[in-house]
Amino acid sequence: MKPQTETVNPNVGNFIDSLREIGYSPEIAIADLIDNSISAGATSIEIYSVATPTLIFAMLDNGIGMTESELIEAMRLASKSPNEIRDKLDLGRFGLGLKTASFSQCKKLTVISKRNGQLSARQWDLAFIASKNEWLLITPNNLSCAPMFEQFEKLESGTLVVWEEIDRISVSNFSEVIDKVRKHTSLVFHKFLEGTGSSKKISISLNNNPIKPFNPFNLNHPATQQIAPEKINVFGSTVTIQPFILPHHSKLSKQEYDLYATEEGYIKSQGFYLYRQNRIIIYGTWWGMHKAADAHKLVRIKIDIPNSMDTHWGIDVKKSIARPSETIRNDLKRIISLVIEKGTRPYSVRGKKIEDKTVTQFWEIVVSHNKIRFALNESHPMYRRLNETLDVSKREDLLYYLKGLQAYLPLDAIQARLQLDPLAVDQHEALSEDEVRNLAKKLSETNINQEFLQELLKTEIFKNRKEILTNEQH
Repeated sequence: MKPQTETVNPNVGNFIDSLREIGYSPEIAIADLIDNSISAGATSIEIYSVATPTLIFAMLDNGIGMTESELIEAMRLASKSPNEIRDKLDLGRFGLGLKTASFSQCKKLTVISKRNGQLSARQWDLAFIASKNEWLLITPNNLSCAPMFEQFEKLESGTLVVWEEIDRISVSNFSEVIDKVRKHTSLVFHKFLEGTGSSKKISISLNNNPIKPFNPFNLNHPATQQIAPEKINVFGSTVTIQPFILPHHSKLSKQEYDLYATEEGYIKSQGFYLYRQNRIIIYGTWWGMHKAADAHKLVRIKIDIPNSMDTHWGIDVKKSIARPSETIRNDLKRIISLVIEKGTRPYSVRGKKIEDKTVTQFWEIVVSHNKIRFALNESHPMYRRLNETLDVSKREDLLYYLKGLQAYLPLDAIQARLQLDPLAVDQHEALSEDEVRNLAKKLSETNINQEFLQELLKTEIFKNRKEILTNEQH
């Protein structure tokens, strides 16, 4: 007996409202459109957006364009199966990107395309669809009013995408959005902008300003550690994984340090950078396999995968989220454990300087009951000298002052400042060169003996200023 059935069509207006809430940000939505242009073989992509008199967005590429039948199919939701075998250079997956990305930001989407000089145009108007409760695709008139249409007409082939009735971007935050789009595009598509990693070089401009590539691994700096890449075979495909350790802040200018921190900061930017067909999908994540820490903030691990592995990496519709399968995670955990030790060295090596026996430090590390604390070095020659010249009462006052100084060392504030802007912290300013010279002069006037002089020359103050102290002795 056949089951009884009946047709229950969705409420199109409600469905559209739900579809618009997938979670695209403007920069991620625009990246989805750029994917389509790259897949169409474009070498030039121009983005145009203005806030007045009304918000308008348009994007023009010089790709192969579409015939009328291809354009109609491209405007169909889920025009391709996510399981379909794609061209190895295809950056799409679900056949939803153009539509869902656009609907997330605007209520009217117009696509004008040209193949071999033949022009076609179609439009989705969400208000019109909701009023008719049907997916009715419009063939628009007055195309010449579309932004960048004059440039489009000059092309033999290409595609122009126009957003109207934009309601997810406001005039008040327009500049901020444009800045985010520029930075996101420069990072996510940096290989295409560079023409590296087997990618054909493309140019992308935003309001006539070229977008420059931002490679997050600072490859041109001599202090960047590039660890040998490892290729692993997973589900019949090759995955290439290469760890990088960025330079310590002491080796960078403030401008360069801030640049590679990105807006997220070094701590949030550590971890994996997943490239799918040379395009970044997700970055600055450990996928729950490791805890982000200040000591590991210079570690960034690049993963390159082909577009045939989408299901094993859990890539979402927006191409901004990925969840590697358990089989893959085992390899990633192994690589994390190997690279973390190396990533900690730029900090641990500097941490050990306090224990350098060739220099008499002001501070030392004291271990007590399985805990450590930072203490003033009481064997420092200047401390000993001061201590010997004071009477018992003043010596006691000095001792309590120094104990208080040690007990209330503002470690949390120091750590916070170092994380926020380490290059802005400069303790050396507390003791100027003139003050060092005055100290050397004062010490020389007391007729210090050679033994004490040699001790002073090993201290942090005079180890690199020996001539100041020795000259005062003559």
